[in-house]
Amino acid sequence: MPILPLGLNTLKVPAVVKILVTGAAGFIGMHVSERLLADGHRVTGIDNLNDYYDPRLKQARLDRLLPNPAFTFERLDLADREGMAKLLARGSFERVIHLAAQAGVRYSLKNPHAYTDSNITGFLNVLEGCRASAVPHLVFASTSSVYGANRKLPFSVHDNVDHPVSLYAATKKANELMAHTYSHLYALPCTGLRFFTVYGPWGRPDMALFLFTRAILEGRPIDVFNYGDMSRDFTYITDIVEGVVRVMDRIPQPDPNVDMMQPDPAISYAPYRLYNIGNHKPVKLTEFIGILERALGKPVERRLLPMQPGDVPATYADTEDLRRDVGFAPDTPLEYGIAQFVSWYRSYYEI
Repeated sequence: MPILPLGLNTLKVPAVVKILVTGAAGFIGMHVSERLLADGHRVTGIDNLNDYYDPRLKQARLDRLLPNPAFTFERLDLADREGMAKLLARGSFERVIHLAAQAGVRYSLKNPHAYTDSNITGFLNVLEGCRASAVPHLVFASTSSVYGANRKLPFSVHDNVDHPVSLYAATKKANELMAHTYSHLYALPCTGLRFFTVYGPWGRPDMALFLFTRAILEGRPIDVFNYGDMSRDFTYITDIVEGVVRVMDRIPQPDPNVDMMQPDPAISYAPYRLYNIGNHKPVKLTEFIGILERALGKPVERRLLPMQPGDVPATYADTEDLRRDVGFAPDTPLEYGIAQFVSWYRSYYEI
């Protein structure tokens, strides 16, 4: 797939950078860490290796990183205020890429306190550590879930997102507001990235692709919500990584032209910026299932069910700002991405 040249505003950084990656044993965290190491950077990864899903998968991801001498791992919970403060104080990090979070819309209905502990208290500890140690750039993961009840498509970072429909989405919107506050108060450069339905090898077991693949291979039916009338902007993991890496080196600058009589959520008079990272091509859930059936060579029985609480009928990323500012926008075809996932799944589970 073509990669466009970097934007003129991209700031140059030294060839070797010390980077902290939170959630390094997670799906996105592992892939980002691998890319940063391949680019010659020094990476410190943290993760609490909790049991939200199979810790053995998290450990297997971590085992891919540990042999690299430029990678250091520390088992640490974001909510550990003292531990986070000490880590950031001694690390002298030139970038912090914050990918750790309590994820999942449906789980937030059952265990809401896990979201405030990790996504609110934990993120505050990240911000405080970055402020105290004067980190030059904090890049943090947000989510397409913040668009909530919005129906204007495609979703734009310049649109209001004040109607979340899950606690998970509310905590991630809160992260964006908290980051802006620190940018305003302490001139801490912060960039938030709204990820759209990330998938690929080493993915999360609670995501649809993983659940559907397992069910099909085991000969079980799959649950299809909203009676199949759903669309998602599926974004392949390497596109997410490319976006993260490019944004990492574009430190946001205050925009003196911001009109606070008509505030824009994505830009600021402070060093703060928001971007969507999505494939800009929503796919119907029925089409997604069909591609997966062909990749696995097996049909599946569909159980059509109503919409689940906290879910939305469609996601669709407007990525023009990302393309303009860093010269890149995701475009990996779903057929390719699903085939890569299926290949990994069969190999990992020896099927």
